[in-house]
Amino acid sequence: MSKSKLEYIWLDGYKPTQNMRSKTKVEEDFSGKLEDCPIWSFDGSSTRQASGGSSDCLLKPVAIYPDPARKNGYLVMTEVLNADGTPHISNGRATIDDDDNDFWFGFEQEYFIMDTQTQLPLGFPIGGYPAPQGMYYCSVGGKHTHGRDLVEEHADLCIAAGLNFEGINQEVASGQWEFQLFAKGAKKAGDEIWVARYLLDRLTEQYGYYIEYHPKPLGKDMDWNGSGMHANFSNSVLRTCGSKETYEKICEAFRPVVAEHIAVYGEFNDQRLTGEHETASIHDFSYGISDRGASIRIPIITVEKGWKGWLEDRRPASNGDPYKIAGRIITTVKSANVG
Repeated sequence: MSKSKLEYIWLDGYKPTQNMRSKTKVEEDFSGKLEDCPIWSFDGSSTRQASGGSSDCLLKPVAIYPDPARKNGYLVMTEVLNADGTPHISNGRATIDDDDNDFWFGFEQEYFIMDTQTQLPLGFPIGGYPAPQGMYYCSVGGKHTHGRDLVEEHADLCIAAGLNFEGINQEVASGQWEFQLFAKGAKKAGDEIWVARYLLDRLTEQYGYYIEYHPKPLGKDMDWNGSGMHANFSNSVLRTCGSKETYEKICEAFRPVVAEHIAVYGEFNDQRLTGEHETASIHDFSYGISDRGASIRIPIITVEKGWKGWLEDRRPASNGDPYKIAGRIITTVKSANVG
């Protein structure tokens, strides 16, 4: 008789930025299959998801991955349900309209590695600043590269867990990094970003670091790039249409709903989307071919392949919820009524 440790992961009810929570369930002779993960419960009054007088919330398993850091361990991503089995108001995953997995998403997750002692990004001296940005992006060597051990170990964990992990690179500021994930299906893409974040956050416990997802952790007036989570997306129309006009119609569908997108693209994003540091202004909407200063970039490879490919929404912040971001993008693309 063997025992397995199932780590149930969920998102709490804090607004506007939800946090990950998790707890371990030990199961005997567990098969390793999602369908054999039981629904569990937790105290929602401790996570701003229920009142003390009626505190039970349910955890519905939706994805499972092997936990490479624990013996006989599994990572179980869950949705939060009310006691009657309906989706909780904090459950962004349940609102995604992509049951046929027609939408594919590639997220580029940027973040800062922070030192718990100094409360500063790696490479930042106490009471001062490192050299200006420019030499940190995709750098190599101890002068400009900080945190590689953590980043490499995180990549190994994600790959061992079976995530569709696509790459890593240091970003433009000292101590700032990025990883990329891709999935066919919006819900799966969100699952994998959250599990990758979980693995990253848990790993920092061993290093004396923590991860800062704030899009502008050094302050809005500092001359450093902020952190985003660029959302590359496509559906069957974008992948096959071969039409510039269709692409432009889809892009134009985003123009009248800027506020709806910004509302779910992450807290403090106004500090990042200033029109500088490779961003468009939060007050404007634009799109352009190979334009990293636009709200939506049309990749040059999409054009070179005869307008068959994907789009990149560059506005989502690093602390955004990929479920809500994907859900909003899907709603807008479908509103364009092209097929």
